[in-house]
Amino acid sequence: MWQRFCQWLLLKCMGWRIDMTQSMPDKCVVCLAPHTSNWDFIIGQLYAGVTGIKFNFLMKAEWFFWPLGAWFRHLGGIPVKRDRHTSMTDNLATKAAEMKEFRLCVTPEGTRKRNPEWKKGFYFIAQKAGIPILLYGLDYERKLIQCTKTFVPTGDVDADVHEIKQYFKDFKGKRPENFAI
Repeated sequence: MWQRFCQWLLLKCMGWRIDMTQSMPDKCVVCLAPHTSNWDFIIGQLYAGVTGIKFNFLMKAEWFFWPLGAWFRHLGGIPVKRDRHTSMTDNLATKAAEMKEFRLCVTPEGTRKRNPEWKKGFYFIAQKAGIPILLYGLDYERKLIQCTKTFVPTGDVDADVHEIKQYFKDFKGKRPENFAI
């Protein structure tokens, strides 16, 4: 019933389309860009409802207050304390290796504001865990959710992140002026 509701709302009412050429593995990091609006979260949750796939996601810890905190955790949210330097990438990579299924969705910009200096945690989690990165683009202009590339980290971080950024160059966020590669 939830899946049908999400299909009706996202695909019929809101007019979004889904273009997936990559299969969803049991373990992966989903790199989602551009992230320019809180609407991205809603679109992402509706997409998860349409597909029936459970994703975890990183979100700033300030959002995890009562009662939203319990709800975000239920949806798969993992709070991030941005003011502390922790070994989150190591912990998540270890968790990925230990779990039967691990799908972590990360917005590499780390903010909805314009930020050409993407965070590389998503890359290091995938590299350390030995799992692929699926590149998911949200295009508000075309109302399209698209994943046509799976990326396996080579270890050349700068070259790999540059290639990943190039994948997203034609996607238009809800606020295109806030997206930079």
